[in-house]
Order: sequence, then C-alpha cells, then structure tokens
Amino acid sequence: GRFTSSFTFSLLSHSGSLLLTVHFYTVSRAAPVIPNTALGILLLILSSLLAYAGIRRSRRNPSLFLSLCLTISVFWCSYGAVFILGGQGVLNDTGDFRNALVPGLATFTLALLIIAVVGFLHREVILAMIASALSFASAHEIAMLYNTAFGSSAVACNYMIVCLIGGYFTLGRFLYFLTKEKIILPGTDLSKNKTHKHIKSTSGSVNHFAITGLILNMLSASVFGCRLLGVTSKLFIGQVPWLWASGVYQIGICILSYRAMDTLMATFFGFTSILKFAGGYSLLYPIWQPEEPSFPIPLLVVFAILFAILALFLTLKSLVDGLYLLFYVAYCIAIACCPKGFFEGGPQGMDVAIFVASALMTLIYQYNAEENAIIPTGKDVVKTFLARSSFLKLREGADVHAPYLGYSKYADAEVLGYACSVLASFAVMVTGDSKAPLATVVVPWVVVAGGILKLLGGSVAFARGKTLESSAFILYGIMWIIWGLTRYGGLYGTTRSFHTAVGIIAFMLFNGFIVFCTLFLSITWFFYSLAFLLINISFLLDAISALPAGYDIAAALIFGLVSFYCFLSALFHSIFEGSCLPMGRPIVQLSGVGGGMSKCLHLPARKASSVKRIADILKNGGTCGIPTDTVYVLVAACNRPDAVEKAHRSKRQAQERPMSLWISSLKQLEPAKHLFAPLLWDFMEAAWPSPISLVIPRGEWVDFLGMKDSAKYVGTPQSVAIRIPDCSVTTHLIDLVGPIVVTSANPTGEADTTHHNQVYAKLGDKVDAVLCDGPSPENIASTVVDCTKINSGNIGFFRVGIIPKSQVKLIFSFFMLF
Repeated sequence: GRFTSSFTFSLLSHSGSLLLTVHFYTVSRAAPVIPNTALGILLLILSSLLAYAGIRRSRRNPSLFLSLCLTISVFWCSYGAVFILGGQGVLNDTGDFRNALVPGLATFTLALLIIAVVGFLHREVILAMIASALSFASAHEIAMLYNTAFGSSAVACNYMIVCLIGGYFTLGRFLYFLTKEKIILPGTDLSKNKTHKHIKSTSGSVNHFAITGLILNMLSASVFGCRLLGVTSKLFIGQVPWLWASGVYQIGICILSYRAMDTLMATFFGFTSILKFAGGYSLLYPIWQPEEPSFPIPLLVVFAILFAILALFLTLKSLVDGLYLLFYVAYCIAIACCPKGFFEGGPQGMDVAIFVASALMTLIYQYNAEENAIIPTGKDVVKTFLARSSFLKLREGADVHAPYLGYSKYADAEVLGYACSVLASFAVMVTGDSKAPLATVVVPWVVVAGGILKLLGGSVAFARGKTLESSAFILYGIMWIIWGLTRYGGLYGTTRSFHTAVGIIAFMLFNGFIVFCTLFLSITWFFYSLAFLLINISFLLDAISALPAGYDIAAALIFGLVSFYCFLSALFHSIFEGSCLPMGRPIVQLSGVGGGMSKCLHLPARKASSVKRIADILKNGGTCGIPTDTVYVLVAACNRPDAVEKAHRSKRQAQERPMSLWISSLKQLEPAKHLFAPLLWDFMEAAWPSPISLVIPRGEWVDFLGMKDSAKYVGTPQSVAIRIPDCSVTTHLIDLVGPIVVTSANPTGEADTTHHNQVYAKLGDKVDAVLCDGPSPENIASTVVDCTKINSGNIGFFRVGIIPKSQVKLIFSFFMLF
C-alpha cells in the first residue's frame, strides 16, 4: 500500500507537471498545444487520483507526504476548473484570468512554501523540492499575470523541475519495490526514520488532516481578502472554483477528521465548508439578478454563537485552536453587520485576518506533525485545570468513541447534525420575496447545512450502529435539500401544487413513524422529531396556500431551540462524563433488547486493550460474547460460579445441550494431570488447538477449576466437552482469565451467532460486553469427538462430525500407533 501510494503520487506529479510545462511553453502561441478545456479536465482527473494516493498512504504513515498530496490535489482541482471556465468563454480577457487565478495562486504559493520549509527542516528533501518548485511556479505565474515582461518560460521551468524530480522519485520507488528494498535512491525511502511518527499518529492525539483543512481556509479567505487589498479588481464567477473546490474538499476533510476520531475539528471543518459554499453561491448572483444579494442577520448571529461554543470546547484541546476559532466568530458577526455580506469591507478585512491566522496555524500544525519537539500551543492547559474540578470530569480512555452497537472507524457526528438543524431552521425563518426568492442568500444555509452535512451525519451514525438516529438525519437531510432548492431556489414559483402537498405528506408519514420510534429512545429525541413534524406541517400549509401568519417562523424557532439543546448535550456528552445536559430516558420502557439501563460494551478485537478489558470483566463476574475460530460464543470465568450461573440463565440453556469448557493450554490442567489416562492426555496434545471439542469423562479434575456448585451447568453427570480454540484472540483471553465456560451466543433452539451485532440482537443487554471482530470465519460450531472410553483403556467408537481432512488424518494416524 505504501509503495502504490507513493509511486502513484510521483507518477501523477510528474504527469501533471509535464502537462503544465507544455502548456506554459506554448501559451504565447495563437493556438496552444493543449486547449484550456482539455487541460482543465486532465487536471481534475489527476487531482482526484492524487487525493486518493494521499488518503491511502495516510492510513499507515501520516506525514508531510499526506499534506503535499492533498494540497496539490485541491490546487490542481480548482486550477483546472478555472481553465475549463476559460475554455468555455466565461473568462473573456487577460484581466478576468488575472482576477480568477491570483487568489488561488497566492494561497498555494504560501502553503507550498510552508510545506517546503518544514520538509527541508526535517530532511525530506524530495518532497520539499517538489513543494518549493510548485510554490515558485505559482509565484512566477502571478508575476507573469501582472507583468508580461516576465514571460511564461520561468513558470514552465519550475514545472519542468517538478517533472524531473517526480521522474526521479518514480524511478526510486520502482527500484525500491523491484529489488525488494536492496536499491534505495537517496530521498526516496519514505518509511525511513518514521517509526516515532507512526506511533504518534496511531495514538489518536493528532489529526494530520487538519493541515489541509487550514490551507483550505486560507484559500477561501484569499478570494475576498485579495479584493480588499486591491490585488484583484472585482469579485465574479471566475473565483467560484476556488471557493467551491475548497468547500468540497473541506467536507472530505470533515469526514477524514471523524475517521481520525477528532469530533471537534471535524465539526469545525463542517462549519467552514458551509461558509465556502455560501461565498461561492453569492458570487453567482449576476446569473439571476443584477443586484448583490443580502444576508439573513439572525442566521449569522446563531452561526457566530455556534462557533463561539465550539471554540470554548476546543480550548480543552489547545488554547491556540480555541483562539483561532474566535476569528470565525468575528467573521460571522462582520457578515451579519453588513447587508451585502461578502461584498463589503468588514467581512473582507476579517478574511485577511483569517488568511494570516490560517497560515500560522498551518505552519504550527505541519511542524508539530513532523517533529517530536513541538511548538507550544497551550495543549491540555484548560484540561489540566478542569482535572481538579469535581463537577466536570473529562471523558478519557477506551469509551470516548465507543459506538452504540458494533464498532466503527468514525467518531460520533451527532454534534454536526444537530448544529446543521439549528442553521437550517433559522435560515427558513427569513421571510423571502416569492417574486425574487434568490435576493437573500438562503439556499446554501438550507441545502448545504441542513441537507448535505446532515446526510453526512446520518451516514456516520449508521456506521456507528445508531439506526434510528441515522434514519432521522437522512430523512431530514433529504427534506431540507428538496425544500431549499424548490422554495428558496426559485423552482417553486408563486403557484402552489397538489403534487407538492402529496410529497410533503409522504415525508410527514415517514417522520410520524420516527416520532413513534423515538418514544423508545429518549425524551429529547422525541421532541426533536416532533418539532420537525411542525416544520413539515408549515411546509404543507404553505403548499396549499393556507399558512397562518407567523406559524412557519414559530415552528422554525421551536425546532431551532430544540436542536440547539441537542447540540449542547451532544458536545457535553462527547467531552465530559456524566449527564451535564441529559438527553433523557425513553418515554416508553421495553423489556428485552435495549430495555435495561445497563449498556453492553462493544470493543474491537483488533486492540489488545479491548481483550484486557474483556478479561477484567470476566474476572469480576461478568459474561461476554467473544469471537472464536468457529462462531461467536458466550463465556464466563470458571472461577466465578455466579458468572457461570448467570450465563446459564441468560442463554436459557437447555439440559440436553450443556455448556462446555475451554482452556488455552494443557498447562492449565497440569494440577489434575494424574487424573487423566496417559492415552487421553497424549491425544489432547495431538488434537489441539483446533475446532475439535473432545467429550471426556467427568471426574475429580473438574473440581480443580473452581466452579463449585455451578459445575452442574457444565457438561452432563457423565462427561464434559473441552477444547483449546485455534484463535489467537480467544486463547490470549483465556491466558489472562483462566479456563472459561462456553456456550453458543444465542438462545437455545436458534441459529448460531456469526456476527458480533447478532450477539446483542439475540441476547440484548444480558451480556456485559462483546468483543467485536466482524463476521465469524465459520458458520457452524465446533466438531465433537467422543473420548469417554479412552480412560477405561479402550479406544472404542468415536462420533466424528465434519472435520478437515488434515485433522482426521492426524487423529486416526495417532491412534494407529497404539
């Protein structure tokens, strides 16, 4: 995977630089070799492949490579879109090209220079040279756009340098792979001296994707900041690619930040993506109206409040992050104070400040990601202060990102989902002119915030096992997108339609079902879904021209306030222990699955800490569902008779299907070895570990396991089934706990459990924890071999089930020796 990603990056950087080299060497001709439209499409393709290469490598070794890949990707994506606009005649002259290109080129000149400086400081020379050459190429192109005396040769030369370095890097990676690491060209071994970085990145304390998110903040701020500083002469459609490309990539960074288990920064990047889409949308106004659009003041005030609350919580991570978000608080206030928003000087002045702050933050984040000796950011200062408080206790340990059901690779996204509900509800409170619905910028706040980002939150919630919550988020997201595009996007018109009313009624029926289901979830979710039903009713009344005055505003206000409480509650729950702002208990309590107040822990089997925690639960008398080499099983520690009895009751174990014993090694039976026939002992050594359970005579050796009175639940009065599983996770767990009692993780008479989700579905909260490892490798339980006659000295008859040929040969060849 590392070879594929780095080889792809070197090949793509070489190809893209070669394209741009040819373009700038022939740009002075009447007919360029590569038309602008074709060049733009090729750059878009290369940018998507570069993003894939960077993300793929980031899973194993996040570094400067990731930042460079994603930065070049977003650069060429938006750069290519500008070329497409030029090829289609949207950009008419040199002045339009200059106004369109300069904001982005200025951003990437500085961003790539920062990456190059950090690369040189940390001896990643090849990557630093690529970044510096691209930075100089962008700087020369800016000079060329303002003064034709510079010519395009300097730009082409810099891209030629990137092309040559990329070719060298491609050759080095190819030789590295072909010779199996025997031939390594200088600077092409990205895995060298990366051990400490890999350890640091896997700790979950560093979000390496945040660097690209900060660069994207620079890009959007540059578009409006350049206008204030006089670098560009106007704001127009040619700058939209920079804004919307940064918005799309920002959503991607939001998702990747959830993947990095960084809920707060993911929420922040989701917020900033909304501003980028709103900025790009506002520059399109000449398409449908001559006047600049206005901005809804209540919405921006609420947005500033959301940023302020998020900044307060981010100070727990580091003071610098919290202070950085205050720039966006001031930015939203500045837009609210200016009727024309992005087109006036106040917000543009804040854009300049955000550009400078984002550049400094990029330098800090990039340097800290590459070096053990970090730049001080006030990390954990507030956290240390709160550690002394008895009222607020921070959430730490394995439960911080524990999902509701199963295990997920993403942190919880409910904070962003609730915040988007707040923004969308306050956006629809704006009274619009039915004859000019686009005169006020409402569509991005409803479609992007209420729709697209809510779909994102629903997808993450589904991955975390929150089926009902994800269904609600997805339904509400679809509703906001449709209503935003029709009612506030000019598609609805002044006439009302029966078909519109029918569609809204269909949504109301679905939402009514969600309202009913939330009775069994929590009080807050019940009011949240019920408040959205009021929004649906206002949409319906508007569709049939029967909307009472003020009803829609009242419904939106109620939904916004409920969503705001949910936003605060989710934030507190993700940071602090306890119920500072509780979501409430279910209105209707059910017995069985999910009906109890205890929570069944779901821990990933791939982590040693999870296995240790399961072991602690078993030692303390708990019962757990665990994966094995066959199907999932329910286990309890033999030396905890109360746990054995609990497992018997929760399973509703039938007398004709008794529980069995599992050990990790015959050493655990050494104290009772003298009670076993030598033939039987030798047979157990030869047969295990395997999926074969041996039914052996019951005897005094059972007393050595510490089951006491609960021994009656294990085996029959004459025999006991015992085995050593051929599963490293299971045997390691038994090493920690000792011999365990085992039964299938399903009520008697039902099919075997082949996935960790089925353990919870079948046994509910009757188990204390589940060790999650996805689907089981087999669909049948272990094979049983009857060995009850061996102790009497007679091999006798064996009842053999479905056994692999190798194991059958092993068993019978062993007995042939006798």
